Amino acid sequence: MAYQVSIHPALDGGVKKGQANFNGGTLVCACADRPVKVAVKGTVAHNHACGCTKCWKPDGAAFSVVAVASTDNVTVLENGDKLQIVDKAALIQRHACRACGVHMYGPVERDHAFKGLAFVHPERFRETGWPEPTFAAFVSSVIEAGTPPSAMTSVRSRLGELGLHPYDCLNPTLMDVIATWVAKTAGTLKEA
Repeated sequence: MAYQVSIHPALDGGVKKGQANFNGGTLVCACADRPVKVAVKGTVAHNHACGCTKCWKPDGAAFSVVAVASTDNVTVLENGDKLQIVDKAALIQRHACRACGVHMYGPVERDHAFKGLAFVHPERFRETGWPEPTFAAFVSSVIEAGTPPSAMTSVRSRLGELGLHPYDCLNPTLMDVIATWVAKTAGTLKEA
């Protein structure tokens, strides 16, 4: 039997095509009380499923859904006092809600090719129709989060079924070897 993995709740039932005229909206955290709200003016770009261990993922999901917007188009509307930067040393300054943990936006402020962009999780839009993910990145990194290396063929197959071409820096086999070593060293990998 093939390994079953939840790619992401917004994708597991199939990738829903976005609307060409999507023009932004309001991202909302998961809090029932005083949710953080962040406005994104205009559309988002480069939406993808991300397997890195830094991005926020819903419970049980192996991947996040993440896109970028111009930092100038991102504004905290409500309850910004609940936000904290997850890792001040990271390139992406992920601002997360202290209460629910949802990453609301992550600007890149250092000198980098992505300077001036903010990473957002479009499934947190209150509005529907945001551009659909078109690829998967850092696929091997799900091993570092505890996915068994033996499951990677099934994970990549499922991404392909969803129309999300999987990418890694090196070929998948070499990236799996590197990520397996990292996971074993960190103690997050229970299966060899």
